[in-house]
Amino acid sequence: MNKKIIINTLGCKVNQYESASFLHSFEESGCELAKSGEDADIVVINTCAVTAKAGAESRRTVRRLVRRHPQAKVVITGCYAQMAANELAEIVKTPVCIVGNGNKHLLVTAALKESPCDLTMLMGKILKKDTVCELPMKRFNQRTRAYLRVQDGCSNFCTYCIVPYTRGPSRSVDLTNILKQAVRFAEAGHKEIVITGIHVGMYGKDLPEKLDIADLMISLCRAQPEIRFRLSSIEPQEITDKLLDGMESCRNFMPHFHIPLQSGDNSILQRMHRGYDRQTFRNIVKKCMQRFPDAAIGIDILAGFPGEGEEEFANSRQLLEEIDATYFHVFPYSKRPGTPAATFANQIPKAVSGQRVAELRKLAEQKQLTFHSKHLQTVRSALVEQKRNGENMLTGFTDNYIPVVFQGDDKLMGQVVPVELNSLLGKTVFGKLVR
Repeated sequence: MNKKIIINTLGCKVNQYESASFLHSFEESGCELAKSGEDADIVVINTCAVTAKAGAESRRTVRRLVRRHPQAKVVITGCYAQMAANELAEIVKTPVCIVGNGNKHLLVTAALKESPCDLTMLMGKILKKDTVCELPMKRFNQRTRAYLRVQDGCSNFCTYCIVPYTRGPSRSVDLTNILKQAVRFAEAGHKEIVITGIHVGMYGKDLPEKLDIADLMISLCRAQPEIRFRLSSIEPQEITDKLLDGMESCRNFMPHFHIPLQSGDNSILQRMHRGYDRQTFRNIVKKCMQRFPDAAIGIDILAGFPGEGEEEFANSRQLLEEIDATYFHVFPYSKRPGTPAATFANQIPKAVSGQRVAELRKLAEQKQLTFHSKHLQTVRSALVEQKRNGENMLTGFTDNYIPVVFQGDDKLMGQVVPVELNSLLGKTVFGKLVR
């Protein structure tokens, strides 16, 4: 009998890529996803630890799925498993396999072993890893766009971040393997591929060819001219003229930048170990908008970092008000044991952080509405999602990342179509298919 599988994924796009690869390997071995309410033979939980909240959610998810599937073999992986393997082994009373981030290529084989395990820990020394484990697949299951992992790990050691300790140093996937995976996604029918990694802007620095992220994006765009390529989060100092020239020369390189800021105050940026100041960030965003005036600019911002007083927070808010951004991802600072910032003086009370987060999210809504309004009465190419919204309308994202809803046939799902952006009702952009 085919084994029934559940894969629960928390956290980043890299985790989502890896879980999609696990599913592909399980299906190649004759397994199938368990339906809703169906008992599973194998439960895989791909955890996250980027914030304290994510770690708590990982623990809750493990407990919930173990209770729901008491007879299943449980396999736990991801960043929380990497940093808290012993804690997970204690809270799970049934047989469990814990797989470290550097050994995810062994996960499916371990899960399919017939012999039950009291406790199997395939951890490895993540800080010593110098290669990325291979996780190929054919299709990104049940998703319109595919995520393509090109890099893993981070060597920056920002003072608030646990990720370098859970993912190891920055290391890149060989360009040949990336191009092959892009071909597999194209053959499976994906029309858009999002290039992702833990620190994607460091791509190629560790390879013998000394490539960089611009080389990679240009190679992909030219090899697959019918596929839209979108770049995930990239550090401000890694947005070079070479990268912008590549975006300009490749029409299938989507005009969308997601740039972490984290703070708009120079003293806080220094304490975070971010490697740039507010003026550098402002100049980078200005340059992006001069070259690509229709581009979406997404920004990550932390509120409540230790030592962030009213003046420092005001500097962040002022910078965000001034720059030409499209949307923000706003997070409260999360104290992560094992990071330098966890020991810093002047930790900010949660109530204060929460108020600052709410303030910045309100500003983010205003920025997004301004950006959407600016593009009304224009025609943009939109990739249509595989499901309709609650009003039975098609949904899609334009090249510059505007979510739009419009009327159309099911046959358009998964296709790139021209859509005129007509009106804005609340936060929803309504469009019309251009015939």
